[in-house]
Amino acid sequence: MPAYAYKAIDSQGKEQSGMIEADSPRAARTALRARALLPMQVEAATEQPKHGAHWLQRDLWTARAYSPAGLAIFTRQLAGLVAAGLPIERALTVMTEEAENPRQQRVIAALRAEVNGGTSLAKALEQAPREFDDTYRAVIAAGEQGGELDRVLESLASDLEEGLALRAKLLGAALYPAIVSAVALAIVIFLLGYVVPQVAEVFTGSRRALPALTVIMLALSEAVRNYGVWALMALLALALVLRQALQNEAMRISFDGLWLRLPLVGRLSRGYNAARFAATLAMLAQSGVPILRALQAATDTLHNRAMRRDAQEALVQVREGAPLAAALAAHRRFPTLLTMFARLGEQTGTLPAMLQRAAVQLGGEVQRRAMQMATILEPLLIVAMGGIVMLIVLAVLLPIIELNQLAR
Repeated sequence: MPAYAYKAIDSQGKEQSGMIEADSPRAARTALRARALLPMQVEAATEQPKHGAHWLQRDLWTARAYSPAGLAIFTRQLAGLVAAGLPIERALTVMTEEAENPRQQRVIAALRAEVNGGTSLAKALEQAPREFDDTYRAVIAAGEQGGELDRVLESLASDLEEGLALRAKLLGAALYPAIVSAVALAIVIFLLGYVVPQVAEVFTGSRRALPALTVIMLALSEAVRNYGVWALMALLALALVLRQALQNEAMRISFDGLWLRLPLVGRLSRGYNAARFAATLAMLAQSGVPILRALQAATDTLHNRAMRRDAQEALVQVREGAPLAAALAAHRRFPTLLTMFARLGEQTGTLPAMLQRAAVQLGGEVQRRAMQMATILEPLLIVAMGGIVMLIVLAVLLPIIELNQLAR
């Protein structure tokens, strides 16, 4: 039965909106009147807008209905309902009623309408490419074709949750140092731009030579007051130029390649990308997706363009008949651990399991390194901040100490 989105006025004059199932728009309006609602607008959830694009694809500048965490919850809930024996259309009906906001409700209702019309779930998901990417749809299609949709959904939900957990660990490790750095910079700018000039006025009339540290701080204060805004504008302009330059694919590949060579963050970036690549490839292979298609989907998950280019070259080699491990080993940006497990998986016929094990180990190593970096950076940043503030305070106090000594 088709689903319709409606806006109506209740008996108290308040506007209500939601979804309703009916055979036609006229039947939907009749059902709304039976609920003591005055229908103002009724349209099919899968209605095609005038410019020809699907309604789910037309709001390019609006927020997505599902955040990464929301998508993981959606997948886990759908997996539970399907595993309980509910048909997919009934499961979507239940999830429509439990949707957290109207936009999610519209998305699920549109999917349900497509499935009720005889479309497979994977095909229905193509109507919302912003919400469900190629990898997500490929896994669902493999589950439907193999008759194991419930197991595949559970695997997909677990993969999404593991990716979120790894991303949260990295964000948590970087958040505290970033906050400390920002606060320290703000304090230093405030001291140099406001406190130091105020104190300097006290010594303006004095003909005595000021201490060297005070002279340096006064010069820095003058530079901050006179050129601080210009320096900020120059940094913003530089950031815009860099962002525009990185739109060029060759420039972006070179930049990402240099990023991977950095001492600490480079190893973290390489490990994170390799872990997500291995996890996605393992999940797709385990779900029955052909290796070439799985490798292409896993390649698209790589955020680092240099590693993505290497993966694309490896895909070409695999298509020509080369083993996966040999194709990955030909590119040094992929960790040795990944190629080793891929080789073991190919030799023993357990490639998905070995790739999953590689993903787990790489993800664990990334988490450990991130926590070690955060543990080291936190005291270093605090000490550095205290040292800078101490120098500024000394620059202010030294002239006062000298005046006190002269007064005695």
